[in-house]
Amino acid sequence: MADTKIRNEIRFILNGGDVALKDVAPDATLLDWLRLNRSLRGTKEGCAEGDCGACTVLVGKLSSEGLVYESVNACIRFVGSLDGTHVVTVEHLREPGKLHPVQQAMVDFHGSQCGFCTPGFVMSLYGLWMKTPDPSNAVIEKALQGNLCRCTGYEAIMRAAHAISSYGKAAKDPLAVERKDITARLKALRDGARVEIGSGKARLIVPAGVDDFAAVLEKDPGATIVAGSTDVGLWVTKHMRDISPAIFIGGLDGLRAMSEKDGVITIGAGVTYTEAFETLSKRIPALGPLVDRIGGEQVRNMGTIGGNIANGSPIGDTPPPLIALGAQLTLRKGKKRRTIPLETFFIAYGKQDRQPGEFVEAVHVPVPAQGEKFAVYKVTKRRDEDITATLGAFYLTLAKDGTVADIRIAYGGMAATPKRAPAVEKALIGKVWNEATVEAAMAEYASDFTPLTDMRASAEYRALAAKNLLLRFYAETTGTKAPLQVSRSEAA
Repeated sequence: MADTKIRNEIRFILNGGDVALKDVAPDATLLDWLRLNRSLRGTKEGCAEGDCGACTVLVGKLSSEGLVYESVNACIRFVGSLDGTHVVTVEHLREPGKLHPVQQAMVDFHGSQCGFCTPGFVMSLYGLWMKTPDPSNAVIEKALQGNLCRCTGYEAIMRAAHAISSYGKAAKDPLAVERKDITARLKALRDGARVEIGSGKARLIVPAGVDDFAAVLEKDPGATIVAGSTDVGLWVTKHMRDISPAIFIGGLDGLRAMSEKDGVITIGAGVTYTEAFETLSKRIPALGPLVDRIGGEQVRNMGTIGGNIANGSPIGDTPPPLIALGAQLTLRKGKKRRTIPLETFFIAYGKQDRQPGEFVEAVHVPVPAQGEKFAVYKVTKRRDEDITATLGAFYLTLAKDGTVADIRIAYGGMAATPKRAPAVEKALIGKVWNEATVEAAMAEYASDFTPLTDMRASAEYRALAAKNLLLRFYAETTGTKAPLQVSRSEAA
């Protein structure tokens, strides 16, 4: 796009001040920049992989709903992704002559303990308080999934979370009072330009829009595409990989749209888990609990469904259920698009059906019709914020005579790619949907999968768990009254 305006600096707001950076490495993390370049050391490094939350900051971005602040992991968030945003660190919490309500609650209810992780907890609670001043236990726990306390004192932090509004009103917080002004300042930063910093291979690019992104990638197909950086961030912090040149697409509005037409939900590749949650949990209820268990709140605020698909991981959480639902994938190269069944996108480990210069633009997800049954189950070592050992997704249509008219079964963690179970499906189709049929079909798992043993599970455990997930699906679809899963609140 020859007429695209080029800008050679990243522009954003840090706390109260404007920032313009002309010298930014593609792999520069927000955490390092805050601590080393701005001496804002309240943001801590704990894990450097987006697990512990000690590095939590808020990032405000403009959306269709206005200015939205979300908690993110600064340790895996790249500076290159911040163009046109408002970064808020713990140092910016302010109340004339006294501690901020979130800080005071943490002090009074003894939530700080050793203190290392405290700034991260404070920022997560701050983000929650701004959205939900009077949260329930379940809402607080969800907001704190991505914050780990080595001192194990979560009850004190929970009590502090409930008490914040007794120290002040969220509507009178500076971030709320200044929202109109910050919104205007962020809009002023939107000049429609492409950002290019660096030269040669060591370049950082923020496209001006989706069309510009398509043109840039077609010209430089070897560039690393960075959306939410929840995976790419670890390439840098844990594997020391060179991601140059890097194209940052998380702020492209053209990839952040969701719509529904004729019973199919279209999700732009840049839609985050958090942005997709309301629609998916309402239209396909089984996906709500799954999304709630993908990372912590910070990861869900950054990570995208398109990225989860594009990286082709065999343990990505969204591909198996989307495959079971019969999802389609739109790929784009330059001005050309093609749409394929999602299941055919995954060819082998580390290999997808994506041509050089081509990118995932959107995924199209059919909503199950009335009478169709769908479920997804994730097995992990711990319930929250853990990577999948195995994940099973099941879609079932029964004929009027009680036989299986159609069934699609897909798994993650059982093969080198997200994969269907064709032999098991064949053993079920046309048969009466009963326990005997299901148990007979379970023998076919050995034909479909040869799982591996790794740090998350043994091959034997995965094989047994996969079979039992089918049995669970049968139990749930035949009206069992036995509680197959009990939440913490229900157990209490």
